[in-house]
Amino acid sequence: MIPIAIVDDHILIRYALAKHINTFSGYQVILEANNGKHFISQLNTRQFPALVLLDIHMPEMNGFETAIWISRHHPQIKIIAVSMVTDETAIIRMLRSGARGYLTKDAEPEELQLALQTVIDKGIYMNRLLYTHVMPTIYHNPVQTEEGYLKVITLSKREKEFLQWLCTDKAYKEIAVAMCVSIRTVDGYRDSLFEKLKVASRIGLVTFAIRNQIVQI
Repeated sequence: MIPIAIVDDHILIRYALAKHINTFSGYQVILEANNGKHFISQLNTRQFPALVLLDIHMPEMNGFETAIWISRHHPQIKIIAVSMVTDETAIIRMLRSGARGYLTKDAEPEELQLALQTVIDKGIYMNRLLYTHVMPTIYHNPVQTEEGYLKVITLSKREKEFLQWLCTDKAYKEIAVAMCVSIRTVDGYRDSLFEKLKVASRIGLVTFAIRNQIVQI
């Protein structure tokens, strides 16, 4: 069973999410909290959630703060934001805080299940919401600084190819097969790019690739 946590200050929303998730094969909700502080206080070191569904607007400790805390203290826990907010600034901020996907609360149960499985299997879930509200903003704002330009021209051909594969839904193991290299080599590309580009997540690398037109959507 894949353990899931739900952090939302609306009891009915938590109840509905938990009810649906517990019907999905292979998933079980093990923790519910009404804000970030409540979530942290309930963490059990014997069983951490593999994935957290996280609202944005909550009292005491909101979704942005909670995502940052999780990313810093337990980076192995994956995060999907679930909110009614569709403002692109909030979405981008949530992704930068550590979220691997973004759903609205009116999403169908089928999309929720797909998002869970995709983030668990591939590390990131890119749905129509992100493409519609976020990617055009990134794409239409290409390199604007000398620093950004210099970062692009220092990348090797293979690093650029790796960035292009990252912008697909392929998992790292699948990218290794596509590039005809070992998974260790792919891990090396990733870690090197993290250092070169000063980012700490796949979303950061994808954002850089699109913003700097290494890949086009």
